[in-house]
Amino acid sequence: MTAAGTAPVPEPVEGPGARLPSVPEPVEGPGARLPSVPEPVEGPGARLPAAGPSVTDADLVLTHEPLPAAEVVAGAPTTAIAVLDGTGDREVGIWEMTPGTATDTEADELFVVLSGRATIAFEDPALADLEIGPGSVVRLAEGMRTTWTVTETLRKVYIA
Repeated sequence: MTAAGTAPVPEPVEGPGARLPSVPEPVEGPGARLPSVPEPVEGPGARLPAAGPSVTDADLVLTHEPLPAAEVVAGAPTTAIAVLDGTGDREVGIWEMTPGTATDTEADELFVVLSGRATIAFEDPALADLEIGPGSVVRLAEGMRTTWTVTETLRKVYIA
């Protein structure tokens, strides 16, 4: 009963304005969920939170590290990565390389270039050079040996 002596009116369970009753989530056992803790969005291997405010490509600051000297062919290129999702058998992330030339042995990967420009030379297998820039969609196979010549800092989103 309310203070006025009338019974409260229950909320509708069907139709416009209907709300499902609130059921607390279990804290243990099947169906339990742990509270999500945002992960850092900066630094090597940083991950974006699973939910929450979006981050634009331009807002995502990556921390660069020098490439191993054995991979550098020309210049002083650096790379950075932010893993967006690493669950299951695949990894999704943002990868960036500053101008310079470096060799790589590829993972099985599909990527889309967000910004920058580069040429990928294929050493093994011997394929034609590939000029890439914003909007380029590229599929690389595991084990391919490549040489990347980046002329404008290259940023891509990848699935590997």
